[in-house]
Amino acid sequence: MLVIIDYGVGNVRSVTNAFRHIGANISVSCSPNDIRNAKGLILPGVGASGYAMEKIAPIAELICGQVRAGKPLLGICLGYQILFDESLEMGRYQCLGLIGGSVVPVPPGRTIPHMGWNFVEPAAGMRLFDGMDNGKHFAFAHSFYADVRDNQAKVALTEYEGVNLTAAVEKGNIFGVQFHPEKSGGDGLNVLRNFIQICGTT
Repeated sequence: MLVIIDYGVGNVRSVTNAFRHIGANISVSCSPNDIRNAKGLILPGVGASGYAMEKIAPIAELICGQVRAGKPLLGICLGYQILFDESLEMGRYQCLGLIGGSVVPVPPGRTIPHMGWNFVEPAAGMRLFDGMDNGKHFAFAHSFYADVRDNQAKVALTEYEGVNLTAAVEKGNIFGVQFHPEKSGGDGLNVLRNFIQICGTT
């Protein structure tokens, strides 16, 4: 069983529907027992990091403990951003600290928010993109991005109005995507299928 952690920051239904569409054995819960018993965790979310950290605070240590023990975790959009050390969105907020780096504004001079489909080029060996040669297009909707400062992490990049932004990250059993795989057609579903495969083999 995979568990989508429903901590009150939205984006749960579409993610759940996408996983169920591809036949995943999935549950939606924030129960500590369900989190402990899951084979993999999915952390969705939309909105700002400070609000997300406030909502996730009661189970944050449990999630981090499970991940540090080797359980796969996939963060999506806001759930991806709070994997990092801190976010500068609407203030400065400490996040989960599972990956070194900061969430910072998209550089000035670009159209904000970044919305629409962009080409993503993963680093070699990124398991979320296994079997997806030469990169694919995915759906984005964001105004902040992760400045990754972790030498153990692999990153996928997307070029947006002349600047490279981090689109996805992998660090051991920790995975995150800035884009919305559940809204990115067949290629997005393949990313989710790859995560299911990872959870079955970890």
